[in-house]
Amino acid sequence: MLVKLPEAGADLMTAPFRSSLRSRTYATETLNTPVPAEVIPVTTPDGARLRVHAYGPADAEVIVLAHGWSCALEYWNPQINVFAGDYRVIAFDQRGHGESESGTRTFGAEQLADDFAQILDAVLRPGQRATLVGHSMGGMTIQAWAKYYPEQVAQRAAAVLLATTAARQIPNRATVIPFLNDLVPAPSWVAKVMFGTPLPLPGGAAVSAIAKSRLMTPAATADEIDFGLSIVRSCRPSVRAAVARGLLHLDLHGAAANLTVPTTVIAGSADRLLPEIHSREIADTLADAGYLDRYVILPTGHLVNIEAPQAFNTELQRTIRMGRRGLVAVAG
Repeated sequence: MLVKLPEAGADLMTAPFRSSLRSRTYATETLNTPVPAEVIPVTTPDGARLRVHAYGPADAEVIVLAHGWSCALEYWNPQINVFAGDYRVIAFDQRGHGESESGTRTFGAEQLADDFAQILDAVLRPGQRATLVGHSMGGMTIQAWAKYYPEQVAQRAAAVLLATTAARQIPNRATVIPFLNDLVPAPSWVAKVMFGTPLPLPGGAAVSAIAKSRLMTPAATADEIDFGLSIVRSCRPSVRAAVARGLLHLDLHGAAANLTVPTTVIAGSADRLLPEIHSREIADTLADAGYLDRYVILPTGHLVNIEAPQAFNTELQRTIRMGRRGLVAVAG
């Protein structure tokens, strides 16, 4: 199924309002948006200008962060604020998300891979390798890149961390809607209507309560809920819907086997959007190929790096160390 991402004029939500949702100020300081050290210009072959920010010292080890569906680079604030003191942290808006343009290409695995390859070309020097981190659709982006650019993996990646992501069968396993796929199978049209309809996502206490119960856990703080929900609300509804329709048919099964560097997989035990079965399947693929470094299940919902930032950051630091050591450590 080919899905064309809509242009910016397709939504009533203004760009300043969307930007304000991504740049709110919180009592939890690590959720606040830092000023980038550099804005890196990236324009795709079809003319889409992508927003790419760099934080931290220009000569430091590089971390590249790929966000998920309906998010933006600010989603990674809890990691940028912690790691940018010692690392060169790269974060970007996926095509059509945040302030990145949609361009003319249709959404799909090859498009995700091509955009990611071009971003890596823009942010890495020849011979330089980075720790690649992907959450949700960002993890799918890294898997797609490994599928279509397998020769680049060893050249560009030192290590990989995939967080609460999937490779296939997304609508058949989600349990966000009560009872569906928990007790009875969910017809594909239900997911298409629920997630593929371009409706604005409102704020308010009721929506926050739903987000806490279905996307996060009761342990999530008010700041974490507001931060995660505001990031998602900042996505244009038409883009959110179009990408959701494309994700329903995405199939990257086996692509993780091409991640020929130490790779960590993190799942959320209470993740209803991409339940733990997805992460376990990817981890099994990596283990069979000999590249799984570590499989971790954290007590969170889908927004694992927001709900458990200290545990997530500890795993990211470990992934960076494993990238320095290389595959010998994984094989051992």
